[in-house]
Amino acid sequence: MTTPHTTAVNGPNRPRTPDVAAATAPAVDIAVLAPLRAYIRGHATGDPTHFRDAFLPSAHIEGIRDGAFVSWPLDEYCALFPGRPAPDEPTRSRRIDTVDVHGTVATATMTLVHGADTFTDVFLLVRVDDSWRIANKAYHRHS
Repeated sequence: MTTPHTTAVNGPNRPRTPDVAAATAPAVDIAVLAPLRAYIRGHATGDPTHFRDAFLPSAHIEGIRDGAFVSWPLDEYCALFPGRPAPDEPTRSRRIDTVDVHGTVATATMTLVHGADTFTDVFLLVRVDDSWRIANKAYHRHS
């Protein structure tokens, strides 16, 4: 079942909350939200360690960048983050829109607003060894 949801994490007139443990959660097993929240912390802090907590080591992040298809393995994706928040972090926002669980797999969508750019992220999650991890992410950059 798809559970619509609006977890606003950061943005104008909101306190900075890179630790999103207190964020509103959809009516799903809270464990499926753990990697999504780690992913949000990675963006909010610029610290790629959070992405390593969120994704399986074999994950790929895919989308269109500068008009060309990209498919980054996790290590390449992590290398894009400098270990500190973006200068405009206080104005950015992120929200989990949907989570749809099917036994040991789930899908989730998230909206990220980074300045003039809005991204839609689509995640495939897998339950491995009693915890959820992001297996892959595809994104769309709205212009």
